Amino acid sequence: MITSFQDLIDARPPWSTILILYLRCIAIILIGGGVIYWARIIGVVEWHGNFFWDMPVTLQGATVFFAVLDLVAATGLWLTVSWGTVMWVFRCGCQIVMHTAFSDLYGRRPYEITFYVVTVAIYAGLAYLMHKENRTATG
Repeated sequence: MITSFQDLIDARPPWSTILILYLRCIAIILIGGGVIYWARIIGVVEWHGNFFWDMPVTLQGATVFFAVLDLVAATGLWLTVSWGTVMWVFRCGCQIVMHTAFSDLYGRRPYEITFYVVTVAIYAGLAYLMHKENRTATG
């Protein structure tokens, strides 16, 4: 029975389990994003009142790039393989560069940039805690 905060901390699952659950939640978000990108490409969903074929070429290229990258990264994150995390961090970096350095082409989105930075920071923190827990467990 959990009666104190320390009991709650002691009852938590290992950090590796928490990290896997976190990566799978991110994978679900990426699957949703990838499906939305593909819906834009095939003409089901408009983007700011424009269908895919009416968008500027720069936005068309970005849409196709992230439509593929989101689903590939989501697959890797769900399987918890190392390349999935690399693809996800690469994707976050591309979005950050796209909306800061090339904001005149793609628009400035400070909330989206903050989301990417925070999610990668949470991943880094969980990975550190998992590594620390595994190191103390092995001696």
